[in-house]
Amino acid sequence: MNLPFSPPLDPMLAQIGETVPEEGRWLFEPKWDGFRAIVFRDGQELLIQSRDHRPLERFFPELVAPLLRDLPRRCVVDGEVILLGPQGLDFEALQLRLHPAESRIEKLARETPAGYVAFDLLALGDRDLRGEPQEARRAALEDALGGVQAPLLVTPATRSREVARDWFDRLEGAGFEGLIAKPLDLAYQPKKRALLKIKHVRTVDCVVAGFRWHKNGPGELVGSLLLGLYDDDGVLHHVGITSSFKMTYRRELARRLEPLREGASESHPWLGEWAAAGNHGRRPAGSRWNPQKSLSWEPLRPELVVEVKFDYLQGGRFRHAATFLHWREDKLPEECTYDQIEEPSPLDLSEFLRASGVGR
Repeated sequence: MNLPFSPPLDPMLAQIGETVPEEGRWLFEPKWDGFRAIVFRDGQELLIQSRDHRPLERFFPELVAPLLRDLPRRCVVDGEVILLGPQGLDFEALQLRLHPAESRIEKLARETPAGYVAFDLLALGDRDLRGEPQEARRAALEDALGGVQAPLLVTPATRSREVARDWFDRLEGAGFEGLIAKPLDLAYQPKKRALLKIKHVRTVDCVVAGFRWHKNGPGELVGSLLLGLYDDDGVLHHVGITSSFKMTYRRELARRLEPLREGASESHPWLGEWAAAGNHGRRPAGSRWNPQKSLSWEPLRPELVVEVKFDYLQGGRFRHAATFLHWREDKLPEECTYDQIEEPSPLDLSEFLRASGVGR
């Protein structure tokens, strides 16, 4: 490609912020829940690069034509592949798009088409914009991509802390994870955590129903705990993992879990006949990004309860790994139910985008 720089490019990243910073030197944007994607275009050549440098156009062929239709003929754009469902952003459905079979990809592209939201312009024609401040790149983005149509859009942005706080509160109901705050004078810094992400944080008590060994110490060091919540029918669903342990504690954790391994497979709700005989609870699954990665797990009798911190629950499970807080010896496993979690108020995302001037 004849561009100011060639792929691959590591995206600029964000560190956790506790609160929305004061306005004055910040640009605030909603934090979209999708797959980070940098788009390189040179004429009819197009590459949709994932965060870890993988080509995404194979999995999202329906995006190729709109990107070639609306993007400048020579440009590099940073953004996110998203999927809009009836309730807003649907990351669970988006994950299903990462399928190895060509026929399945084509079917899903028709049934659950993806979109692309742009939030930074890194090159335009012969200009390398990475060294220019965020404020200038945003202006260039709006000028170059202001006319894009669905399924493409430019993310809303504001300098107002009051507006950003309103987005933070309301957009959760449409599947947003929180906010991104970008210093207005910031140049683009690949791989650097130079941005702030402010995310919703909650706590919940979960059943520990299994674990995985750590890759550096199988049989000796615990890598992660598998967490479960009961639904109204008493079915235990796998909702995610917690792996935030110091290495020195992982060996101690293995000793703590050892007694609960005895007889765990005989009536475990996620295994064998129990899982097949009417228990339709969600069970641990493999990795869509890396199908070769070993994600085998060890069952435990579901008797331990742990309190964890999480950011967002979608499709009945945690969007990211939860953070271990402490054990709850005072709580019974059957008390670990979904009704501990307050549901955010629904939001009509299409109406919000139209009101923000980016809906088409």
